[in-house]
Amino acid sequence: QLRLTEEEKRLLEQEGVTLPGDLPLTQAQERLLKKVRRKIRNKQSAQDSRRRRKEYLDGLESRAAACSALNQELREKVRELEKSNGSLLQQLRAL
Repeated sequence: QLRLTEEEKRLLEQEGVTLPGDLPLTQAQERLLKKVRRKIRNKQSAQDSRRRRKEYLDGLESRAAACSALNQELREKVRELEKSNGSLLQQLRAL
């Protein structure tokens, strides 16, 4: 008995081919079934690749946002320290 997934049935239908429900298949039918299964694997692989790329980009965006926030905090700290330094220098000169 030949068992096909819904995706395999749909692609075979698109190809305009119906396979018999029993084995063995002819060589042409086997090649066609192999082609359909390869298309399904390629489609799944492409989907996985897009998902992984999206996860990677989301991670990069999160890291960039965190770095920007840290950078802003550090800039503020530098401003405060420069202000404090200026104040200390004035006090030192007054002495």
